[in-house]
Amino acid sequence: MIEVLRAGALTTVQDQGRPGWAHLGVPRSGALDPAALRLANRLVGNHEHAAGLEITMTGCALRFTRAVALALTGAPADVVVEWPAGDTRPGDVGLPLALPAGAVLRVGPARAGVRTWLAVSGGITVEPVLGSRSTDTLSGLGPPPLRDGDRLPLGTADRPPPPVDLAVTRPVPDELRLTVRPGPRQDWFTPEALDLLCGTAYTVSPDSNRVGARLAGAALPRAVAGELPSEGLVLGAVQVPPDGQPLVFLADHPTTGGYPVVGVVDDVTAFAQARPGTTVTFHGPQR
Repeated sequence: MIEVLRAGALTTVQDQGRPGWAHLGVPRSGALDPAALRLANRLVGNHEHAAGLEITMTGCALRFTRAVALALTGAPADVVVEWPAGDTRPGDVGLPLALPAGAVLRVGPARAGVRTWLAVSGGITVEPVLGSRSTDTLSGLGPPPLRDGDRLPLGTADRPPPPVDLAVTRPVPDELRLTVRPGPRQDWFTPEALDLLCGTAYTVSPDSNRVGARLAGAALPRAVAGELPSEGLVLGAVQVPPDGQPLVFLADHPTTGGYPVVGVVDDVTAFAQARPGTTVTFHGPQR
C-alpha cells in the first residue's frame, strides 16, 4: 500500500485515460502529459498503461508499506527519501529509486512548471472505471483526488526496472507556440478575430485546471450574435465564451458545450506545465 501523509494541493491517480467513450459523454481524462507518465512507468518496469500519480505544484509525502521501485518525471522538484532507520537521502526527477518497506518519499513544490508524475513498481490498482483508473475532476469518475490519510493499493511488479541511471525528461517550456486548425464554428467570428487569434500573444489565466486552460488577451469579436445548442467538444477545442477570451479544453473537458469553437489545437501537452502568466501564441498548420 501507499499511505498518503500529505496529499498536496491536487494529487490524482492517472493512467493513459479512457478513450472511446465520448459518445456516452465521457472524455479521455488521463495524465495531462501521457508521455511523461509512460516514461515513469518504463523506469520502474511497469506496463505503459499502469496507473501512477499526477502531483500538482505543491508536492506530497507518501509512505510505502513494502519495498518498491519508483520514478518521477515532469516538473523539477526537490525529492527526499526518509529511510525507516531515520536517515535521509536525496533523489532526483528522472532518476529511478529503490525504497525499502516503511520508507517515506517527500516531493517538494515544483521549481518550474506545474506537474510531476510518479510511477511505482506494480502500479496503483484502485478499482478501474470504464477501463481506466484515472481521476476525472469534471465528471467525478475514478477515485477522488488524494486526501491526507488515504491508502492506495499497489499491484505486483512483474519485471525488474531497466538498467537506467538517469532519463532525460521534457523541459518545461517558457512559452507555448501551438498549432491551431479551423474549428466547426470559425464562421461565427469576424476575419479580425482570426487575425487576433494567430497574430497576438495570450497568457495563461490563474483560472485554469485539468478541464481547460483559460487565456487572457485580445477578445475575439463574433460575426454571429446568436446562441448555439450544445454540440460535441474534443480535446484541444478552443471555445470562446461571451467575453471573447479563448478557452482551450484539456484532458477532463466536457463532451458538449454551447459556446462556438473557433479552432482546435493539435497538441495540448505543453499546457501540463504552463503556469499562470505563461505566454501562448497560435499559428496555423504548416503547409
